[in-house]
Amino acid sequence: MKILHTSDWHIGRTFHGVDLLADQAAALAAIADLVAAHGIDVVVVPGDIYDRAVPSADAVLVCNKGLEAIRAAGAVIVATSGNHDSPARLGAGAAFAAAGGLHMMTRVGDVGTPVVLNDEFGPVAFYGIPYLEPETTRIELDVPTARTHAEVLDAAMARVTADVEARLADRTRSVVLAHAFIVGGEATGSERTISAGGVETAPASAFDGVDYVALGHLHSPQTLSERVRYSGSPLPYSFGERSHRKAVWIVELDADGLGSVERVDLPVVRGLSQLRGTVDELLDSEQFADAEGHYVSAVLTDPVRPVDAMRTLQTRFPHAIHLEWIRPVDSSEFTYRDRVRGRTDLDIATSFVTDMRSAPTAREIALLERALASVHRDDVAGDETHHDHEKVFGRTA
Repeated sequence: MKILHTSDWHIGRTFHGVDLLADQAAALAAIADLVAAHGIDVVVVPGDIYDRAVPSADAVLVCNKGLEAIRAAGAVIVATSGNHDSPARLGAGAAFAAAGGLHMMTRVGDVGTPVVLNDEFGPVAFYGIPYLEPETTRIELDVPTARTHAEVLDAAMARVTADVEARLADRTRSVVLAHAFIVGGEATGSERTISAGGVETAPASAFDGVDYVALGHLHSPQTLSERVRYSGSPLPYSFGERSHRKAVWIVELDADGLGSVERVDLPVVRGLSQLRGTVDELLDSEQFADAEGHYVSAVLTDPVRPVDAMRTLQTRFPHAIHLEWIRPVDSSEFTYRDRVRGRTDLDIATSFVTDMRSAPTAREIALLERALASVHRDDVAGDETHHDHEKVFGRTA
């Protein structure tokens, strides 16, 4: 049996306010093409199909078309819910959808009840473990004192293991889908934390006894062990992921269990670039030519904050979506102490007002003079009081 492991589609997500639905549709079409090209039997999606519990109508349309394309390419789909999407909404109509080859496994109480599919070697049991928030799932998993993700995952896996052992006589192979943060995994920065006051990680040893574990939640492809892996998201969802090549795992089960795992890179829908320079440099330099079709985050180094910089940059980089301005520091500038040496308090205060707003008027300068004189009087009075106290207690120098 050939299994394609993908996850964390986050359909409906925006990127710095930019709608990604067209990019997500392209990514799902690429996955459907891989299903056809590699003769995939089952596609597993361990959570975060949608980016929010109540997705928009357009997001649902993109997701449905992607699922239909994967199914039409020849694969059965087995999926579960993550910490972004809603188990109740995602699982609505699950029994009806299963008849068409789409198995949504979102009920915590059903973690020990697999979807069983067959190949030439016999049955393969697929177990879906949705995102498990300890506070809301510990009762359903019969561990009322559980407070950590590791404890509720152990309880869920105890049910899975019991069912796996009951099927040993039939030589049933096993695959677990789980949406969790497993020790050894590395976050990219675009994942939402799943911690609610406790430790959010769980050990990979929780999955001992199954043939393959398809993980979701972390957004880069990662191998925790030969049989425990994250596929990552099909698109980058932060500029911190610009160096990641998105991929899926193609898992092949033979008669004895896990046969092989192959990484297959997904096509880049649109690249990400972080650029640095003045507005003129970014607009004119050939070194930035490759970024013209990318999503761009720019750090501007102009001496003065540019006006309407985003609109200007978008004349060359139409997909520029984020920028910040950092005032350049001239290495030849004096230190603050050097710059104020020999200047009066009034000079320094007047320069500050000028830098922050504009040059103060004569009336404002008079107000500054009175304020500084008042502070000076208070300092003198404080010094005299302190000196008197020292004399009273016999501690004069």
